[in-house]
This record gives sequence, structure tokens and C-alpha cells, in this order.
Amino acid sequence: MSTAITPYTQHYVARKAFFKLLGNAFRLYTPTGALAFYVKQKAFKLKEDITVYTDEDQREAVLNIKARSVLDFSGTYDVTDLATGATVGALQRNGLKSLLRDEWSILNSQGEAIGKILEDSTLLALLRRFLSNLVPQSFTFSLGERTVGRVKQHFNPFRLSYDVDFSPGGDALDPRLGVAAVVLLLAIEGRQASA
Repeated sequence: MSTAITPYTQHYVARKAFFKLLGNAFRLYTPTGALAFYVKQKAFKLKEDITVYTDEDQREAVLNIKARSVLDFSGTYDVTDLATGATVGALQRNGLKSLLRDEWSILNSQGEAIGKILEDSTLLALLRRFLSNLVPQSFTFSLGERTVGRVKQHFNPFRLSYDVDFSPGGDALDPRLGVAAVVLLLAIEGRQASA
């Protein structure tokens, strides 16, 4: 079960900054337009180490997302709650499968696979990769056979933006893992959307 605490919610609008000279910036907004989370991703990092804040001044850090290894095609990213120091779980990119269709595994705090994040379809994924990145992406989050969330990209050739909905799962997916997954989709999968 999750520990749903502020600023976690079931709905977000997630945006990648339009232009950053070095690195990237991501913002997750609540449905009312209030900033829920802010991430400033450093450029030229061989091993991802992302801190998620509740404010743009970066005073209140809530999550850390850290790659286990350097430049790993099938990277695993550990998610830590910075208030408690507890490992929340991990997200693992299924590298070979992601060549055709993006796929991630959701792992619990013991490292056991409990769910998946899948890109919408192989056909649309191939169109995005080989013809045009103007075809918006969408992802489905599932725990077992149960859909617990959806992420849909807005059509915008200039700025990566997602509508995020975790309401189908209620509190089945830890909201901290959900936020970490959205950040990784912006950071990792967003590279191909903006390529």
C-alpha cells in the first residue's frame, strides 16, 4: 500500500522545459496548475542521479532516482524517499524490447517485478522511431493484469508534455514510484521524442 502524502495526487500535467542550455528541467503540475514537483537534470552525466523537489528553489527534496550503473541500455533506477531514506522500489528499462516498443518493469522495494509500463502500440512506436516523432506517445501502467495509470503525450512538436492519470489504480501503485516513472519517461523516453 502507498503512503499518499502531499504533494502526491492522482493527476498531473508533466512538462519538459522548452529550452535549457545545459541539462533539462521537468515540472509536474497538479490539476489546478500548482507546481507539485520540479527536477533539474544535469547535462553530461554518465550515471543518472536525479533529485525530485517540491519547489523550483530546490529547498525541499522528496525523491532520489539513481541509476545502478553507467550508460546501461537496460538500466535499473532505484527510487528513494528522501524524508525517510527508505527505498521505495525501482524502475527497470527493458532495453531490447524497448527497441521496438518502450517497456519498463516496476519493481517493489525487495527488487521483485510487480508491474509494467508499456508504450501504446508497436506500430505507432515504429512510426515514431522511423518516420516522425510528431505521433504522440502514450503509456499504460499495470500491476499484474490491472491498469493503474496512463500517461498521454500532448501533440506539440516543440515541447514534451504529458497528461498523467493514476486514478484507475486508486492507491495500488505507490505514488512515489508513479512520480519517479513519469520523471524517467520525460528524461529517458523524452530524448527520442525530442530527437
